Amino acid sequence: MDAIISYFSSLNPLTLVLNLPGNIAQGIIWGLMGLGVFMTYKLLNFADLTVDGSFATGGAVTAVLLMNGCPVWFAVIMALISGLIAGLITGLLHTLLGIPDILAGILTQIALYSVNLNIMGKSNLPVSYRNYTLLLSASNITKAIIVGLAFAAVIIAAMYWYFGTEQGATIRSTGSNPAMSKAQGINIKLSKVIALALSNALVALSGSLFAQYQGFADINMGRGAIVIGLAAVIIGQVFGEALFRKRINFVIRLIFVVIGGILYYIAMGIVLWLKMPTEDTKLFTAVIVAIFLAVPYLREKSRTSFKKVAKANAKNSAAEGDKDA
Repeated sequence: MDAIISYFSSLNPLTLVLNLPGNIAQGIIWGLMGLGVFMTYKLLNFADLTVDGSFATGGAVTAVLLMNGCPVWFAVIMALISGLIAGLITGLLHTLLGIPDILAGILTQIALYSVNLNIMGKSNLPVSYRNYTLLLSASNITKAIIVGLAFAAVIIAAMYWYFGTEQGATIRSTGSNPAMSKAQGINIKLSKVIALALSNALVALSGSLFAQYQGFADINMGRGAIVIGLAAVIIGQVFGEALFRKRINFVIRLIFVVIGGILYYIAMGIVLWLKMPTEDTKLFTAVIVAIFLAVPYLREKSRTSFKKVAKANAKNSAAEGDKDA
């Protein structure tokens, strides 16, 4: 009992509050990555594991270019292009060579580990705000949040416009019903390659921003990125549908992906504030994602369960009996 009292007395709510802006800033950056995952996972119905590698590629390219005196905007654009190339390779492996989607992503991800090491020359490169002009940094949380939100607004607006065009509609159609899309004359292979390239471009962009935020690029910075991206997508979906129900539209879904990233990092901040073992962080991540993945299924199951249908039928029968009486 004394141990429990001592544990709770050691928790300082002020610490949680002070860490909240940092959690929000990181959540926005990872929410941008979640938008890339949303493109493949939700729209294309493609399980793309390339993102673990392309996220680190974005950070690696940014760090090397900054260290060689390139402007930060140029470094960010080149990081985006590097992610686009990575997604292009995954798409070609899948469409031209017939490699299943998961294996194609894994192959590119494994290759990118060596590519990233070759880009950086070593496993870690510092890009401190003291030595370089950065778009955002953990030293200025307010600026990091503003810059992150600006990127989010531009990307969401661009995605909303693009997926309303004919080409964007073909990607959505390919993900919904590839057989019917092919029958309608849509080049589904091309649609997949384009979507994978755009998705990983966004992922690499977020990797670039995250490297700037934390002040270094690391070979392992993308490990588990797909899980965090899925967390942002699923958490955002659950909360978005809970608030808007049938009124939720495409742009609201995109906004809630970013919100999902923020909520995920706030949840992880609470876990760390509770002094849970840091080595169990990935375990907590898996549990959080599993819970939110299960929520839509369990909710739909509860709506269509035999017991509920039986209750509704009994209620209707009773009502009809009262009318006859």
